Amino acid sequence: MKIFSIILGVIAIALIVFNASQINFDAPFGDESIVTLITIMALLCAIVLLLILNTSKRIEEKFKNKK
Repeated sequence: MKIFSIILGVIAIALIVFNASQINFDAPFGDESIVTLITIMALLCAIVLLLILNTSKRIEEKFKNKK
């Protein structure tokens, strides 16, 4: 599960970099750029969810080790 989370995180970061390069800085809220901004926000949410999943797995392992 840890390797899967790392792979998804790396893919998300790569897609953020790619989408950031597609933004038209002359009109950042134009038709094409708004899609890239929404995609970047969605990828940031995915990274946060992966971090929450990793934290919950670590907490679960600590509780299993106590018993």
